[in-house]
Amino acid sequence: FPCSVFVLIRTTKGPNAELRADDRDIPVGGSVTLTCSVNPSSSGWKYFWYRGEKTSEPLTSQLSAGPIRVSEGGVYWCRGGRGEPVNYTEYSDSVTINKIIPNKAVVTLQPNWTEVYRGERITLRCEIKDGGDTEWEYDWRTTSSEKPSDQNEHSITSVTGSHSGDYRCKGRKKHTQHSATDWSDPIKLTVSDGPRPVFTVSSSWLSAAASVTLNCRVKDPSAGWRFYWYRSIPRPTDYLSYRLEQLPGSSSGTEQDSYIVHGQTHTARYRCRAGRGDPVYSTYDSYSKFVWSAGQFVSIS
Repeated sequence: FPCSVFVLIRTTKGPNAELRADDRDIPVGGSVTLTCSVNPSSSGWKYFWYRGEKTSEPLTSQLSAGPIRVSEGGVYWCRGGRGEPVNYTEYSDSVTINKIIPNKAVVTLQPNWTEVYRGERITLRCEIKDGGDTEWEYDWRTTSSEKPSDQNEHSITSVTGSHSGDYRCKGRKKHTQHSATDWSDPIKLTVSDGPRPVFTVSSSWLSAAASVTLNCRVKDPSAGWRFYWYRSIPRPTDYLSYRLEQLPGSSSGTEQDSYIVHGQTHTARYRCRAGRGDPVYSTYDSYSKFVWSAGQFVSIS
């Protein structure tokens, strides 16, 4: 009878190469160190280095028995080889190295206010110094919950507390792979609750037809505020109710944080608010104050 013979061939997977970099960004004028190792570890290996596609020709000048230093950005691979003919390991996983260019990235905040309030509209910009006509792509990094896009401008139509945090950016050359600026210095965005102006009057007791100066103070008076002024006067038929009116010349706000009422002849209650930006963001109304005139009784609230 015919006899069948079965041969069992056992194969083992070849060793793997592992690539590590001491940094993923090459500083201006510097380099990074790449280290290739074989797992499981054994002796006699030399290392073949690749930039770009792993099927490309190896960087023959970089055949080595140990780490190498590189000063060009790109996608790097390695594999080990030993013996004659050469027995190769599997390719390593890739490591992407970026080359830092000397252009500086800067984050700016528009409008440039030291404090931002809930509900305001702001724009963060990433500017590349001496960028010339280069086309850029942008990366953002932030400690807030916001996730900016890859554009150089990021607008927030109505800020909230979740937008508070540090914002950084960097630029990448659009048509040159793996060349980018370093990360910018951070700009800190702090979002606060809306302010209430502090309202004062120069005098609460006036003689007939005298003038009074109103003052409206906000926390940061240099931040582009305009001021709106209001007066409540008793209704002739009911002194317990008041009619509200805006003071002349303040419908679009005044640049000055003071307002003079000339020749007051009736007791009135005054208040103010402040606004800034486009569209206008308004503070809370101030607390009101009464100004008594021509012998009428008044209380100050």
